[in-house]
Amino acid sequence: MGKIVSVIPKDLAALKIIHFPDPRLSKPASDVTEFDDALARLVERMFELMYAARGVGLAAPQVGLPLRLFVSSPTVTDDDRHVYLNPRVLSQDGQQEEEEGCLSLPGITTTLKRFNRVTIEAQDLAGRKFQESGEELIARIFQHEMDHLDGRLIVDRMGTVARLAYRRALKELQEDFEAEK
Repeated sequence: MGKIVSVIPKDLAALKIIHFPDPRLSKPASDVTEFDDALARLVERMFELMYAARGVGLAAPQVGLPLRLFVSSPTVTDDDRHVYLNPRVLSQDGQQEEEEGCLSLPGITTTLKRFNRVTIEAQDLAGRKFQESGEELIARIFQHEMDHLDGRLIVDRMGTVARLAYRRALKELQEDFEAEK
């Protein structure tokens, strides 16, 4: 059996969105190598978690799994569901600066500069490669979720003023994490 079988838990109902400073969020993810029913079930569970948290994107490391996989739904509707396996950036240009939040950092938002247009290559659930371009929100989702796949969070991109503004919230997340150990 391949590498992915060993990281996808049998009890997907137990999966939850993990929060900063869980160390699993800061580790780069590994490529998906098995495109099977377990992967499809994981993707469905990730959509459930993302919708329940009212997010527009969710990466596998955010549910504690070190896989290069993210799902998105920019309009938060079932007919606008997207799955990206082993994504990589092909091109990026322009600039946008918007407020951004993260499901792994509840209650924390920060203004970040991102590219305004991004083209990525990824694989679908069957392992077929495809390319997709996105602008504005979609480009932001691509960059945010791919940051997760590389072990980077918005807190890593925050400026000093934003870090100071959220120091209490970050400390509470740290304390909550320590209490759950």
